[in-house]
Amino acid sequence: MVVAPLTLSSLALATLLVAALPFLLYRRLRRPLALEPRAAIAGIAVFALFAMIFERALNDYVLHRNEATATLLSHPFAFVVYGALIAGICEEVGRFIGMRLLMKRAAARAAGKPASVPAAARTDDGTALAYGLGHGGAEAWLVGVLVQIQWILFAVFENRGQLDSYLSNLPSESVMRIHLILASLTPQTAGIFALERVAALVFQIGLSVLMWRGLRAGWRAILPLAIALHALVDVPAALFQAQLVPLATVDALYALGAVVVAGLLVKAFRRPQLDRATETPR
Repeated sequence: MVVAPLTLSSLALATLLVAALPFLLYRRLRRPLALEPRAAIAGIAVFALFAMIFERALNDYVLHRNEATATLLSHPFAFVVYGALIAGICEEVGRFIGMRLLMKRAAARAAGKPASVPAAARTDDGTALAYGLGHGGAEAWLVGVLVQIQWILFAVFENRGQLDSYLSNLPSESVMRIHLILASLTPQTAGIFALERVAALVFQIGLSVLMWRGLRAGWRAILPLAIALHALVDVPAALFQAQLVPLATVDALYALGAVVVAGLLVKAFRRPQLDRATETPR
């Protein structure tokens, strides 16, 4: 069993694209939108802590260790509701806390500056964009790139006939499952991976801008709204995991949603730039 060279090359290119995209966007937008590394680092830290540690630990307990909840969530619709909500709650609570801390720090810095400092420098959405790139970039790497690199390595070992010896410490059922997955890989698989990761990055940036603006406006409903929207984004993936909808439908929904959110983000960030460019000098 051999993974075709075209498939392997497609997987590598898709992985490189997903890995580089957050860095390229940050570098391209850093000066025009005054992005700060601290906000991006906060986004990375929040995702790592709340999604990779808290959420995974909770899922492990609820889905595997607790027999009562595991039985309840074995029903497809219950699993969809739980899967969508838990991701929204963990990530958005983390985003809320992280942005509150960033906002307090920005307020403290602004209080120590002269009154002549423009208010726009303290209230623009650059912090939200940098945070979103950090949060979404961490997701792209931890959930996508590192996993995909592992599959590329498996494919290389498979083509060399060394996969069984490389995975000798795993049960034979797990090794056979890996062989079957490798046999199913195609260039289309690489395209689906890239589409899903890019869409996820766009959604994370959009949710970060929404949360930042809501906090800045003092809107108390921003956290439940963000949780609901995040859960809504995760519903198609949960439906697919529960084998209730086909993958093509999920990918089509994510592609359409990402285009809409990206368009709204471009419009939101372009307008302040145009407003400043057309201001009459005093």
